[in-house]
Amino acid sequence: MTRQKIVPHLWFNKEAQEAAEFYVEAFGLDSKMSDLTMLHDTPSGDAAVVSFQIWGYEFMAISAGPLFKFNPSISFMVNFDPALDKDAREHIDEVWDRLSQGGIPLMPLDAYPFSERFGWIQDKYGVTWQLIYTNPEGEERPLIIPSFLFVGDVCGRAEEATDYYLSVFKNSRRGALQRYPAGVEPDQEGTIMFTDFQLEGQWFVAMDSAHEHNFAFNEAISLMVKCEDQTEIDYYWDKLSAVPEAEQCGWVKDQFGVSWQIVPANMGELLAKNPEKVTPVMLEMKKIVISDLVKAGES
Repeated sequence: MTRQKIVPHLWFNKEAQEAAEFYVEAFGLDSKMSDLTMLHDTPSGDAAVVSFQIWGYEFMAISAGPLFKFNPSISFMVNFDPALDKDAREHIDEVWDRLSQGGIPLMPLDAYPFSERFGWIQDKYGVTWQLIYTNPEGEERPLIIPSFLFVGDVCGRAEEATDYYLSVFKNSRRGALQRYPAGVEPDQEGTIMFTDFQLEGQWFVAMDSAHEHNFAFNEAISLMVKCEDQTEIDYYWDKLSAVPEAEQCGWVKDQFGVSWQIVPANMGELLAKNPEKVTPVMLEMKKIVISDLVKAGES
């Protein structure tokens, strides 16, 4: 897999390392811990930052206090494709069983009109996963796909949001698009039942749901955009920041409520050079200014 430009970031209270180890064991195969570092003296105290991979797909996680709770507004679709894995049917059941340890099924693992084997599970940490046995005759999709669920105040805006993201990111295109038909209230005819799309060559999924949900997008799951230089940081900051009070340490919130982190691709190296000097400077920033981090590292 090519290097990810956009990396999902999970915010835990204290369990980032424990959760990463759990996911690596639950998914197995090409899953591994990549890196563990500590940020000292943050507003949440010492914070563990963990990088890990599931089947080659990159995630980051942080233990930074009980500020945000996971919910199904952003989940992770996991494709079990028999064209790629002859034992996909057995593996979907195995992963479901592991994620079910202390978890809560949101949709039981069963046959549905769109898949002969699908289940939606909230794991013991609150992160939600959609496991799907993929039709091998369809267009190939990656194994892990972040999925947006537009509910509440942003229900009906999935098409607007995905159009906007397609305009912001390069190497982008829409894949499938299915609209709700008439007669499926409370979902409104013409809103998005399912769409998938590529941003920077990575696949994402989006859906509207007008059913009653007591959650919304929040900072528990954000999307980290790795930028090559200050010009890229400035560009994505300008395009994705719509809530000024949410701007902090590279974090922004867009007009749909989704949180992003606009960061240098080499942020780890910048912080590691002189963490006692660089970390406090970074924590005082809203938009990341690479030259200021470099200067702090050399002081």
